[in-house]
Amino acid sequence: MHPHYAAIYRVVRFVPKGRVATYGQIALLSGLPHGRARQVGYALHALRPDSKVPWQRVINARGEISLDAEGASRQRQILASEGVEFDERGRVDLRRYQWRPRHMRFLTAV
Repeated sequence: MHPHYAAIYRVVRFVPKGRVATYGQIALLSGLPHGRARQVGYALHALRPDSKVPWQRVINARGEISLDAEGASRQRQILASEGVEFDERGRVDLRRYQWRPRHMRFLTAV
């Protein structure tokens, strides 16, 4: 496993049901250097299908799902079942649904 993946998974596990976080937000909270949002995507893609990490709660900074059609459909269905709503363009209102932790306890030495 890539050395940063454990930190990424640890942070993603804190995103509560009914909320989303962006790839960049997870990178920041994981202690990754600026601009490492793509690394979060790689880490989530590497998860096993039976993983308990709530990967579906991570979306892009525009409030969109960044997966192919099949994966996007699955992610959207799971998020909708958790109470996350999408607008007519298929976007999540980040002002309403973005997770905002009260403190930065998630930062790790990487």
